[in-house]
Amino acid sequence: MIDYLFRLPEHATGTLQSQIQEMMVDAITRGHLAPGATMPSGRKLAEQLKVARNTVVLAYQQLLDEGFIVARERSGFYVSEDVRAGFVHSPDTDSNIPSPPANKTDWASKLSFFPDAFPYLHKPQDWQRYPYPFVYGQFDKKLFPIADWRDCCREAAGIAAIHNWASDHVDRDSELLVEQVHSKLLPRRGIWAGRDEILITVGAQNALFLAAQLLLKSSDTIGMENPGYVDARNTFLTQTQRIELLDIDEQGMVIDERLANCQCVYTTPSHQFPTTYTMSKPRRLELLEQANKHNIIIIEDDYESEFNYGAEPIPALKSLDTEGRVIYVGSLSKTLAPGIRLGYMVAPREFIRQAKALRRIMLRHPPSNNQFIIAQFLKRGYHDALIRRTSHTLFHRSKIMKTLLDEHFPGGTQKPDFGGSSFWVRGPEGLDCRVLGEAAKQRGILIETGDTFFFPGTEKLNYFRLGFSSISIEQIKTGLPLLGELV
Repeated sequence: MIDYLFRLPEHATGTLQSQIQEMMVDAITRGHLAPGATMPSGRKLAEQLKVARNTVVLAYQQLLDEGFIVARERSGFYVSEDVRAGFVHSPDTDSNIPSPPANKTDWASKLSFFPDAFPYLHKPQDWQRYPYPFVYGQFDKKLFPIADWRDCCREAAGIAAIHNWASDHVDRDSELLVEQVHSKLLPRRGIWAGRDEILITVGAQNALFLAAQLLLKSSDTIGMENPGYVDARNTFLTQTQRIELLDIDEQGMVIDERLANCQCVYTTPSHQFPTTYTMSKPRRLELLEQANKHNIIIIEDDYESEFNYGAEPIPALKSLDTEGRVIYVGSLSKTLAPGIRLGYMVAPREFIRQAKALRRIMLRHPPSNNQFIIAQFLKRGYHDALIRRTSHTLFHRSKIMKTLLDEHFPGGTQKPDFGGSSFWVRGPEGLDCRVLGEAAKQRGILIETGDTFFFPGTEKLNYFRLGFSSISIEQIKTGLPLLGELV
């Protein structure tokens, strides 16, 4: 039996019996004592509350009469299985126990801002039950390397490994993981960085939040792609309301006079979110030139750079940076699984030193056992093999999707140059993607409506995104014609 700790309210009114009743009703109706949970014995509760045992017995009898608890012979009292939201009243009694006290704090006046008001991408948690889930950012469980992952988890469960990762690391990262990022992941993007220029983060989102906290004041302006990554925008809005919207064309982010207004710029050059365009090398060099000219810091989110369909990859923006202006953000959640929540950032050591200190204040460091497991996963070559398998699968899915999209949405898409796992679709003029999304959902088709990707007030409603990281070729072949009919 769980040892619950109960305390009577300090300034309660009424008899001890009624106070005990109200305390227990509050615990039950608020869900602190679940249906079927064992109630503390009368003797134990009386000792805790420092009251006579008979007082507790009488209170329990009233709860029993009201239907809140049930008695089991030679076993004790249990919360009634019939208790759900609200109260259970016996039909033959007029007794009415007072409602639990309401929250009297005016939280609206206490909070400094309201992040739940920010728009974000809604994904049904039960997306796997839909026949045609064209959702982005979800992994294909058939591709996840379960045996390889278990191998690394077994290694982490060894005595020597536990003694290593279970200790207090304060603000230090796994040296082995930092070495794997340094020697395996970054050189593929043309980045040569010192180990003290690398920081492990809880996914890319954590890296963006650290950067926003350190770089932006309320008077600063940050440039962002429009359409763009909505939760990056939300992160920056926690620091400043001054956002300069930067257009997108087939070469990526447009470089023009608006950059001169910015202290920072956020960009997804490898695989623009959500259009999938890849920023050309001349455009990258132009961006760096303007950053040097106007003293701008660039946050490069190297989004989905791992999934390259055989084309010659363009080096990361960070690799072309000669003045230390680019903060590079990478993620392992996209290649492994979104639930892994591990990423990294690369920047000059002066910035990393401050980011590490801020991370320590926020969460100390990402869980060391997870760092150990992923370091082993990288070291043993499992990550390389996974990327090859996943890229091969995504390439074939993208070819079939492109053929079907050209048939059902002629001229509405282009094949992503760099790779990735989604298509950005332009529907016919007059299409409302929000209406389409609801109608598609009723037919078992999940899409991502394009309005959320645009800054409020600039929405284009005939765009939507189709992800294919977690949908089979058979589902694609059936689902896209159905979607075409709905459009």
